Amino acid sequence: MGDSLMETVPEALRLDAKRNWEQLLASCDDSTRAWYEAQAGDALFGPRLIKMLACSQAFFELLRQQPQAFREMAETGALEASDYALTFDEAACSSADELDRNLRRFRNRQWLRIVWRDLNRLADTHGTTGDLSRLAETCLQAALDFHHRELAAELGEPHSRDGVPQQLVVVGMGKLGARELNLSSDIDLIFTYPASGETVGGARQVDNQQFFIKLGQRIIASLDQRTADGFVFRVDMRLRPYGQSGPLVINFDAMEEYYQDQGREWERYAMIKARVVAGDQEAGADLLRDLAPFVYRRYVDFSVIDALREMKGMIRREVKRRQLQDNIKLGGGGIREIEFIAQAFQLVRGGRELGLQERSLTKVLDELLALEQLPLEAVKELKAANLFLRDTEHAIQAWLDRQTQQLPREKKERVALAWVMGFDGDWQRYYAALNSHRERVAEHFEAVIADPEKSDEIELSERPWEDLLHSADDAALLEELRDAGYDEAEEVARLTQAMLEGGTVKRMQSIGRERLYDFLPRLLDACTDAELPGRCYLRILPLVEAVLRRTAYLVLLIENPGALSRLVRLCDASPWISRLLARNPVLLDELLNEDSLYSVPDQEGLYNDLRQQMLRIPEDDQEALMEALRYFKLAHVLRVAASEIVGTLPLMKVSDYLSYIAEVVLGYVLQLAWQDLRARHGDLPGVSSDDVPFIVVAYGKLGGLELGYGSDLDLVFIHDVSSTDVTEGKRAVDGATFFTRLGQRMIHILTANTGLGQLYEVDMRLRPSGDSGLLVTSVKAFADYQENTAWTWEHQALVRARVVAGGTSLARQFEALRASVLGKARDEAALCGEVVEMRERMRTHLASGGSGEKNGQFELKQGLGGIVDIEFMVQYAVLAQAHRYPSLTRYTDNIRILESLQAEGLLDEMQALALIDAYKTFRSFVHRSSLQEEKGLAPAAEVADHRRVVMAQWQQWMTPGDTDKQ
Repeated sequence: MGDSLMETVPEALRLDAKRNWEQLLASCDDSTRAWYEAQAGDALFGPRLIKMLACSQAFFELLRQQPQAFREMAETGALEASDYALTFDEAACSSADELDRNLRRFRNRQWLRIVWRDLNRLADTHGTTGDLSRLAETCLQAALDFHHRELAAELGEPHSRDGVPQQLVVVGMGKLGARELNLSSDIDLIFTYPASGETVGGARQVDNQQFFIKLGQRIIASLDQRTADGFVFRVDMRLRPYGQSGPLVINFDAMEEYYQDQGREWERYAMIKARVVAGDQEAGADLLRDLAPFVYRRYVDFSVIDALREMKGMIRREVKRRQLQDNIKLGGGGIREIEFIAQAFQLVRGGRELGLQERSLTKVLDELLALEQLPLEAVKELKAANLFLRDTEHAIQAWLDRQTQQLPREKKERVALAWVMGFDGDWQRYYAALNSHRERVAEHFEAVIADPEKSDEIELSERPWEDLLHSADDAALLEELRDAGYDEAEEVARLTQAMLEGGTVKRMQSIGRERLYDFLPRLLDACTDAELPGRCYLRILPLVEAVLRRTAYLVLLIENPGALSRLVRLCDASPWISRLLARNPVLLDELLNEDSLYSVPDQEGLYNDLRQQMLRIPEDDQEALMEALRYFKLAHVLRVAASEIVGTLPLMKVSDYLSYIAEVVLGYVLQLAWQDLRARHGDLPGVSSDDVPFIVVAYGKLGGLELGYGSDLDLVFIHDVSSTDVTEGKRAVDGATFFTRLGQRMIHILTANTGLGQLYEVDMRLRPSGDSGLLVTSVKAFADYQENTAWTWEHQALVRARVVAGGTSLARQFEALRASVLGKARDEAALCGEVVEMRERMRTHLASGGSGEKNGQFELKQGLGGIVDIEFMVQYAVLAQAHRYPSLTRYTDNIRILESLQAEGLLDEMQALALIDAYKTFRSFVHRSSLQEEKGLAPAAEVADHRRVVMAQWQQWMTPGDTDKQ
């Protein structure tokens, strides 16, 4: 090896590098020595080889033992291959000793390859850890297969009591489970098997557990024991149920029972990374699926906060006690703190955010960014620090193949580390970069699961709520409530005591009761800020009762005083919101972020939000997809209501946003149903998924962009395929049947009751021929019905009809058809008579034929001079005048149609503005009534002027025989 190459080695390492090179050559035969000498002169290979000889004594020792094996890997391209295939033939081993010897040599050979690629940066960090993990899995599976075969020859094959053959399942934990093994990692394992039973066909019969314990012991010995050839992997079994005091192997039932009854929070934390790494993969996947509810609660799990806080404190104390600051894994700002940050979010939010149910740290950090749980800068810093620390870990361990993460103290080792890490052997520069990463990690670690602080938003008063709640002194509690300004104090005291003395609270675990008694004083204090504290408290109490078995929600409000403050504000303003939250406590999570709670995205933002949420759910998990849709709808409706209450969303925009939410949901429901039908029946010939010949037409409130909080959806489904077209799948159906089933599937997704209720109530009665008509109509049949059969009231309804989902080509076809039908010339007198007759029948049916005014209150929708009168006038105007003024068919909402009537000179400006103002005012009262869960009423005196405007206009437009009608 030339002097010029040696001069590239830092001076502190030069002598060792030269000695190692000479000893390597001395260990080779003539041919291999000549090969190494030739490679040393290669411009790429030479510098890489000298770096390895200088920076990894373990690499040098293994290379000296297997110089020919390394040469073979170089010549076959294995050292350069990023997708190297690992294979080990355990069947070729004739004895356990031969297996053990061959496994160790195989491991050492692969270790040479992996370390060469890592230290020379031919593989990135993830490539190295993934390669090491595959190596462990390959060795595990080989040992398992060999010893199972040998043991079955002695004892017979294990079978369940039902006669099903049994295989061992090996669950990898920690870094192996996450495919993030390092160069000197031990492997954390759990051994299990599906079912109890006995062996069959052996010289003697044993129960399955005994068989698998023997198998586990043999696997461990083959991997863990140190021989003249070294070891394969150190094996750690302490994470198994009951730890070292428990049996080495238990069956699935015992596993599930253990985690259900005795599993602790740190075991939840550990199980995040659990993965089947060898044995019966299918059965293991079933097991992990069954254990998932132990790891990931179905809701946002703030109950784990205290345990995480204790873990965090333990980490701090351990660093201080053991003086671990020079340990890049366990020390402050180290690898463990990065992992803690990610896994804390996983435990709290992984039950609802399925994308967090990941083992890979990098993927979890990316998901936290997507969920806006961590800012971009934090994710960038944590990912960069993790790569830097993991590369450092590999460089430290490559020196002597020791399981250590301690920064070196010897000069040579420090220089080697700094050289491998890209700092030309300059320890000081490397150490400064390391500390910079660790400082940022430590800052983020401190910010996660922060210690509780006294909130500025809700400061606990000095009132003795806690003592009073624990005592049986009802009179004292009542007196305190009155003194605190509570209205309905007697009812507050009575219902609170009834809850505390009820069976549900009595049966709660002690920790749940503690949370309840911790929360109620905070709630009582918080409600004193409400307009009517007693009324507000009584609105929130059903929510408290709803979560008595899931007190993690109470922890959420205890840990986040701002969320409690917002809960009080919203429930004080609206009983509708309090009922929504009591039915769906999962929505409490929305109260955590004030910015998002009081703002709503536009339609494109809504679509992107839903798309991001649905991308995190497997396409075949229909139940999860339906729940996610419901949560999306409920969460955004809550945001609309909250924004209306605090005034960040103008009142007349409320219906727009509620309509946008419904449109986005309908678009996605159509997409889900379409994918489902294609999977079942195949594609229709010539039909593109980008422009499906199917549309969803919204009528009524959604059609007119006037959706309310509890509105149902008036829908019509239309398709444009020939009934002779047949799908191309194995279960072929004709086109009409395909689209009928598509409509049925959509209705099912929309109306099925899940844990979060229905998406929407759906009314299909406006389709041609109503309930007796086809669920999905062809566009030709729809056109024929509208032009030849439809009643006048159906043409009135068409005024408010618009396409809200489906293919663009058919949507344009529908729009042209709608304009044509609405633009037909009509006998205006006959039309007016029919519209007035329909209005009178409706008023008689829905408003008892009166004016809609009673006890000083006016019925806003059906009352004389109310909302429906405006709607009927607008619909009449369109049907009467659209043949002269086609612009009247452009819009479906009343306000823009009124503006169009003004633009065409059919209404003067004063008339148009007066009607628009009346309509907005009535709608404002309706929205307020919805949030207050009241009937759509308004004080008659407050709307009298608007009613007079509407009635005067009705008189002018809709009085039969009036020749002044425009």
